[in-house]
Amino acid sequence: MSLHLDARQRAMLQEMGVTAWGPSPAQEAIAQPPASAPSAPAAVAAPAVAPPRTQPQAPSPGPSPAPAERPPAPLAHTTSRSAPPAPAPATIGTAAPALRLHPTQALYPAADPAQTPSGLGRGWLIVAESMTPAEPLGGDAGRLLDNMLRAMQLHRHPRVFLAALERSAPGTEASADIPAALADAVAQLQPAMVLVLGHVAARAALGRTEPLGRLRAGPHELAGCPAVVTYDPAFLLRSQDNKAAAWADLCRALAMVRSAEAEG
Repeated sequence: MSLHLDARQRAMLQEMGVTAWGPSPAQEAIAQPPASAPSAPAAVAAPAVAPPRTQPQAPSPGPSPAPAERPPAPLAHTTSRSAPPAPAPATIGTAAPALRLHPTQALYPAADPAQTPSGLGRGWLIVAESMTPAEPLGGDAGRLLDNMLRAMQLHRHPRVFLAALERSAPGTEASADIPAALADAVAQLQPAMVLVLGHVAARAALGRTEPLGRLRAGPHELAGCPAVVTYDPAFLLRSQDNKAAAWADLCRALAMVRSAEAEG
C-alpha cells in the first residue's frame, strides 16, 4: 500500500529517520490523471420499434388438376314395386250395432197393486240390451237385473216394463226406427221414469254417443219422460267395482220419482 505524501510530509519523515516508500511527488504528478470535465448525461435512447413483420408470401398455386372422372356406378338390377297402401285406421265404437227392439213386457205382472210401496210412481220403463229377450230375468245378467230391481222394491210394482234390445244376427232384419218405437211405448205406458242401462241402449234410445260416464251425470228425457242412464248388468258382471256407482244412479232415479210425486 502506498501513501500519497506531499513534499513537506516527506521532509518531516526524513527528519524523524523514517524512510517513506512510494512514488516521488514528481512521479505522483505524472501518475495523477488530469481532471476531466464532467460528461453530460447520456440521452435516454428511445425504444426501438421493430419493423412490421411481413408474412412470407405463399407461392401462388398453379392451376389445380381436374378431378379424375369416376366411372359411373353400375345400376342395381332391382324390380320397381309400388309400396302397398297403408291400411286405413279402424274406427272403434263409431258404428252402432244393428239392433232389434222386442215388444215391451211386464217383468212382475203378478205383483199386487195394493201392496206396492209408496214413492215408486205410476210405473217404470227399462231399456236394456238383453241376451235372452224371451226370458229377460234369466241368465247371469238377468238375475243381476232382478236383484237391482228388487233392491229398489220394484218387484212389488206391477207396472215395471222392459224394452229389450237384441243385436241382430247376420241375415236377420233390424228394427227401423228404435227411438220412435220407444217414444210410442212411453206415450202408451206413461211411466214415471225411464231407466237406460248401458251404452248400446243409450245410443239407441237417446241418440247419444258420449262416454257412459258423461251420460250418467246429465239429466235426460225420452219423449218427455225423465230418464237416467247407468251401467248395464252384463258390464257390471265384468266390472264389479262399478256396482256402487250403478246403485247410486238407481237411488237418484228413485229420488227423482219421489220428488215428482211430492210436487204432484
